Amino acid sequence: MSKVYSEALSETLDIERIIDHFQGEKEGPTLVFFAGIHGNEPAGVFALKHVMQELKINEAAIHGEVYAIAGNLGALEKRVRFQEQDLNRIWFPEKIESMGSKEVPGVEEKELLELYNTLKQILKDGRPPFYFIDLHTTSSDTSPFIVLNDSLLNRKYASNYPLPTILGIEEYLEGALLSFINELGYVSLGYESGRHDDIKAIKNSMDFIRYTLAITSAVPSSKNEKIVLRNKVLKSSEVSDKFYEIYYQHDITVGNQFKMLPGFINFQEIPKGIEIAMSNGEILTTESKRQIFMPLYQEQGKEGFYFIRPIPKILLWMSKGLRRFKVDHLLVRLPGVNWKSIKKDAMVVDQRIARFLAKSFFHLLGYRARQFNSTHLVVKSRETASKTREYSNTEWFK
Repeated sequence: MSKVYSEALSETLDIERIIDHFQGEKEGPTLVFFAGIHGNEPAGVFALKHVMQELKINEAAIHGEVYAIAGNLGALEKRVRFQEQDLNRIWFPEKIESMGSKEVPGVEEKELLELYNTLKQILKDGRPPFYFIDLHTTSSDTSPFIVLNDSLLNRKYASNYPLPTILGIEEYLEGALLSFINELGYVSLGYESGRHDDIKAIKNSMDFIRYTLAITSAVPSSKNEKIVLRNKVLKSSEVSDKFYEIYYQHDITVGNQFKMLPGFINFQEIPKGIEIAMSNGEILTTESKRQIFMPLYQEQGKEGFYFIRPIPKILLWMSKGLRRFKVDHLLVRLPGVNWKSIKKDAMVVDQRIARFLAKSFFHLLGYRARQFNSTHLVVKSRETASKTREYSNTEWFK
């Protein structure tokens, strides 16, 4: 049992790993909410606890299963982002596999193993379709938004929410829980509800959870009920419900003294020549007009800020068509491009030969790009693993 405190509510909760679990009498989805993967983000924990109690009091009809799971229990109790390692940066399959055969030394690694075993049991016992929702908050003021790995399945599901959606973060954040789950082929997304200690972040999370229960049919809802719930989610955001892409991350390396200058908020458009941060005594200034994303206003964290830009609708449509017709399979006929494995879910690109193939082109085809070395790029498909058929009969997919 761990104690979790909310500064916004001046309230403490006693929780276990599984905050709550509902097993419905009728068939339905398996819906899994995570909260508190970062220990300084308790809003999602309190929101889940409240909505789960609400379902009990109202004796709501549950179809399928609903799980509410707490993340970093030790860090939640100590009210820190993490104790030794960021729990949302260590979800590597090879790491998890090796941990099963030796003593786990680190506190976050122990949390990881417990969460992984819980996840594995849910996937073993649960019935598809599976949905995985990770609830977060930010260190700066923000309108709520969604973050997801860019697969067509994830995009289609996320389009049910009237919120701005951020694509491409998996190219910058390695070892995230949702990336691990998305590699298994399931719908997964992150929801950021507001600033850590803002009571609105709890309320926004509650509205988001209720709407998610409705659109996944975990809690059967009428058309009018869904409209009411959707409108609450819509009113929570002051930012247009466009798709955005991340194109720059400011890394904070070991020993780097970084401080974000005060006053910046998520999605803020910043003119050229504005001072935004200090890095090792040097002032960082915008070189042109930028739109800032997730400026860091907390002590722990390796990402100082991001720059984002809206994705034109025509590119989203082009991307959809190119992926459906599997245009990527033609690329291996070009010089300098080869499959990385027999699974045909990743390619190695020799940039000395295939100079014309930029990262942005691979993004259109549904690939995540990482620099392997000075001359080669490794690109991995975000479509190959998608278990689209498991969702094809759902109401939102049709």
